[in-house]
Amino acid sequence: MKRREFLKAAGVGMTASAVAAPAIAQSMPEVKWRLAASWPKSLDTLFGGCEYFAKRISEITDNKFQIQVFAAGELVPGLQVLDAVQNGTVEMGNTALYYYWGKDPAFTFGTALPFGLNARQMNSWLRFGGGADLLNDLLKNFNCTGVAAANTGAQMGGWFRKEIKSIDDLRGLKMRIGGFAGTIMAKVGAVPQQLAAGDIYPALEKGTLDACEWVGPYDDEKLGFYKVAKYYYYPGWWEGCGQAHNIINLAKWDELPKSYQSAILTASGDAWEWVIGRYDYNNPPALKRLLSQGVLLRAFPPDVMEASYKAATEIYADLSKTNPHFKKLYDSLVAFRGDSLVWLQVAELSFDSFMIRMRGRA
Repeated sequence: MKRREFLKAAGVGMTASAVAAPAIAQSMPEVKWRLAASWPKSLDTLFGGCEYFAKRISEITDNKFQIQVFAAGELVPGLQVLDAVQNGTVEMGNTALYYYWGKDPAFTFGTALPFGLNARQMNSWLRFGGGADLLNDLLKNFNCTGVAAANTGAQMGGWFRKEIKSIDDLRGLKMRIGGFAGTIMAKVGAVPQQLAAGDIYPALEKGTLDACEWVGPYDDEKLGFYKVAKYYYYPGWWEGCGQAHNIINLAKWDELPKSYQSAILTASGDAWEWVIGRYDYNNPPALKRLLSQGVLLRAFPPDVMEASYKAATEIYADLSKTNPHFKKLYDSLVAFRGDSLVWLQVAELSFDSFMIRMRGRA
């Protein structure tokens, strides 16, 4: 090929290359959504995870797909996020699915089955054990689809105005407790109540609540529970992890280009890691600060744990007889949990136990 012909051909190639990138960019539509969260802005890890998710969506799509995040109460109350997404008031929400166990008890599997899974197990079960598909079969009945987008890790057992010495001390006790776990607390004699984050402190201060649980030291410190209830119990057996989901209106999801659907899945996974990492970083110093304020750290007595476990197992057996979604999810989770616990006992438990014993020797 002669030099002039080569340059002419190269020029054509360069021109095609120059227009290719803008043409691709122009094929990506500008989409603006709203996300309603169940969290107040003061909970800067849960709500911050929503903001981080929206930021990642913008970065991945070169600002073509923008999601505006609203805190609890700004568009809808924190406990009505599923309703808002279902009816199309907003395109998507970030919430704990167990808030909606009154609509279907199977929703508890989306956040935490009491005496269920820890955070790593939940991630594994959702991604590889069929958990996500089973939950989306349930969400489909509410015109939604969902993807895991945050996890708190194992939670605390909450704040009590008086010491809990035995199962008898739970009888008649008025406790704010999230989701399905309230049914178990009721079975052992407590009086469960479900309140959004901003309503808990006033009720505890006035004495209309005897106890409450939220997440863990970092968030609990922000909400100020230690000022009116000094006994801080562990573990939160009802939440071996606290899983949150991005839920999306099914029609809106189907309208999205595949690349934007992929962006939501990717950014949700990024937010999941961001939230749990931030809690693991902030909870240890927060617990130290709480203890310095005179908080009394206590473990639930063995009879409380055992009675609660027995009550939970009985409730699960009854629900499995009448609720097909619950049975499918429960059978799947129990089978996964059995093998997983054996492995964790061999690996994680032995390592963690040794390192805890060695903690003071470094």
